[in-house]
Amino acid sequence: MYDIGKIYQAVSVEDAINHLVEDPKAIIIAGGSDVLINIRNGKLAGCSLVSIYGLEELNGISMEEDGGIKIGAITSFSHIAENPIIKKYISVLGEAVDEIGGPQLRNIGTIGGNISNGVTSADSASTLFALNAKLEIKGPQGERVIPISEYYLGPGKVDLKTGEVLTAIYITKENYENYKGHYIKYAMRNAMDIATLGCSVVCKLNEGKDIVSDVRLAFGVAAPIPMRCEKAENAIKGMKISEEMFNIFGETAITEVNPRSSWRASKDFRLQLVKELSKRALKEAIIKCGGVVNG
Repeated sequence: MYDIGKIYQAVSVEDAINHLVEDPKAIIIAGGSDVLINIRNGKLAGCSLVSIYGLEELNGISMEEDGGIKIGAITSFSHIAENPIIKKYISVLGEAVDEIGGPQLRNIGTIGGNISNGVTSADSASTLFALNAKLEIKGPQGERVIPISEYYLGPGKVDLKTGEVLTAIYITKENYENYKGHYIKYAMRNAMDIATLGCSVVCKLNEGKDIVSDVRLAFGVAAPIPMRCEKAENAIKGMKISEEMFNIFGETAITEVNPRSSWRASKDFRLQLVKELSKRALKEAIIKCGGVVNG
């Protein structure tokens, strides 16, 4: 049973904003894969919902005139994973969302909902951090665009003010051109499980394919919110590919994270995962860039 007070189907983003202003306690629903579970579990019992599901202006993936990639907030994980633009330019994001749940969930779950829950385990979040994604938010005061790093305010909290709707995610050309990435999800089971740790690496090599000219490392479940490891990134930029470089990368990463112990894994185990997965993900990203990794 779902204890829902009332539900309104918005006919446009503006319409959704108006209803959210009229009913500040109303909750946005799109695919509903998380909201409905919370309602069923009693956490949101009796709530009012404003549905943005089916709004075409929030759906789909497109290449902008400036070369940036726009992903509508209610685009499903399945559509992202199979989209030719994603496959060609930012396949790491397709890999990440393809790790989420099972086929049924990926068919209804949306990328906007995934990051707007504010949970650190969201599989798309760490990769969007590594891609320096920007978020388009519309509300009663107009439109604003912010880096994804500013969206997360704390566990379960994101920067959506009263009446605001996350409408799109942007990856600029400078943040994907000549970059390749790899995402690793470590979970207790190999399917339909929440990440014990999520690790995403995006990198770019020099022309000789033997030096890391740029790298970005992001984690989920390594801190209360998704995060980047900028010290680890800076520690190896400009270094020649070597086992020493990988060790520096992993050792530096564990000095930046702050995982907690839970029933899924201890803090020490997660620290070990941070060290190992950062190296493994970087090796795979380098190989995708055309570099050679020994061992």
